[in-house]
Amino acid sequence: MVDQIVGSTNIMLRSWESRIERDGVVSEIKIDEDLQSLLADIISRACFGSNYIQGKEIFTKLRDLKKVLSKIYAGIPGFRYLPNKNNRQIWRLEKEINTNISKLIKQRQEEGHEQDLLQMILEGAKNCEGSDGILPNSVARDRFIIDNCKNIFFAGHEPTATTASWCLMLLATYQDWQDRARAEVLEVCGNGNPNESMLRGMKTLTMVIQETLRLHPAATFVVRTAFQDINMKGIKVPKGMNIQIPISILQHDIDLWGPDAHKFNPERFANGVLRACKIPQAYMPFGIGARVCAGQHLAMIELKNLVMELFLK
Repeated sequence: MVDQIVGSTNIMLRSWESRIERDGVVSEIKIDEDLQSLLADIISRACFGSNYIQGKEIFTKLRDLKKVLSKIYAGIPGFRYLPNKNNRQIWRLEKEINTNISKLIKQRQEEGHEQDLLQMILEGAKNCEGSDGILPNSVARDRFIIDNCKNIFFAGHEPTATTASWCLMLLATYQDWQDRARAEVLEVCGNGNPNESMLRGMKTLTMVIQETLRLHPAATFVVRTAFQDINMKGIKVPKGMNIQIPISILQHDIDLWGPDAHKFNPERFANGVLRACKIPQAYMPFGIGARVCAGQHLAMIELKNLVMELFLK
């Protein structure tokens, strides 16, 4: 998918260049909004392949749905069933999203295969089983596909866009690290576009991104449910209790990371994550364990490519 990511990133950068040429020396660009649009475009291409334009329309509706959901008053039992303005808008958007995704699924099944995330979901849905070991019916299978498409969008674009904004801000703040990362990119890429082999050679850039994720993790907590009674050093956790692991607190702990834990210092990752702090498991920007983020490698590729393209321009 590297070529697709490069193509989408170049479109955004050309739009920035056009605005600068039009506005002159001073040009105001809302970087965070453009980065969100860029990552949504990349996820649309990765998920829906040649139908990514239809995918972008679905994702636009999902974004509208998220904005409406953010206005809901939490904690009032039964409130979501009331036919008020917000709830009617939510129901309408959900229906439109589900209908559009169903159309794409049907179209893919009729047209054939593509190497994208939607195809992987479709193939996985053929063999998925319920907790009772019984294959689900067509309605449950379609629900599985639709829900996974929604999850990929929500988890696949906004956290990466937020991390990209922090990364660019930190590089702008710490000129010495910007110079080091730029020199590495120019040395590895020369005048060519990045490819997958070049990405693996970006040690300094990887360190910068890892430190960005340490200081400003996109997720707040890792949440797990105790399946049995647990005793953790005298702390009794009963079965069924939710355990919240605060990512930011762990990743800023002076006892784990040293006295400069609150400072931007990518050098701590010079020998990899395992040697960056006293307990490597304390670094969990993508979660930890069996349910670690399925898109972490795609996110790293997107972040590296974005910064590389900026330096090459």
